[in-house]
Amino acid sequence: MRIGTNVLSMNARQSLYENERRMNVAMERLATGKKLNAASDNPANIAIVTRMHARANGLGVAANNTQDGMSL
Repeated sequence: MRIGTNVLSMNARQSLYENERRMNVAMERLATGKKLNAASDNPANIAIVTRMHARANGLGVAANNTQDGMSL
């Protein structure tokens, strides 16, 4: 008895799996309206975005402190 593998079907299955994964990522991006939904999407850009949010929050706090100081 000979046992063989069907390489073509294995390749097709792997391609289907990869296409499904990509489709799920695209659907998540469409649903949220965000290009980056998780750190695994692009770790470098997530770090940049996190720093930019922190900087923007810091500028907001500084503006509030300036307004408070001017109102004294």
